[in-house]
Amino acid sequence: MTRPFHVLLVDDNPADLLLAQEVFAEHSGELQIETCRSGPEALATLRQHTELPDVVMLDVNMPGMSGFEVLEALKEDARLRCIPVVMLSTSSQPGDIERAYTLHASSYMVKSGSFQAFLEQVDAFVGFWRQSRTINWPKRLHR
Repeated sequence: MTRPFHVLLVDDNPADLLLAQEVFAEHSGELQIETCRSGPEALATLRQHTELPDVVMLDVNMPGMSGFEVLEALKEDARLRCIPVVMLSTSSQPGDIERAYTLHASSYMVKSGSFQAFLEQVDAFVGFWRQSRTINWPKRLHR
């Protein structure tokens, strides 16, 4: 049996977290979702884990530490830089998308306004990332 696909979702908005958890619940059993409500919390969580998530979904617009700043910190950390990061935003501004890719995001997903369309986005996201992960990722790391 294949281990569940592990997603770390980072979003400061409780309503967005609840919606995402509801959508991801459609994939229960094949997916494990962990949430953080801020950039510093996400970085601390990742640095404490011995096993890394398959992918991080990172909200762009967060107070205190933006998603771009979290992405930059991830890519500067030798242990965390290999984690695929999907930027998640309501913004489709070309400057935001360009900045995400300049900072080495794996992809940029614009949140759909409707629940059904967001459900379809998550279905596509889960399918793509489950197919793309390698057998030995994430590696168990020893301290």
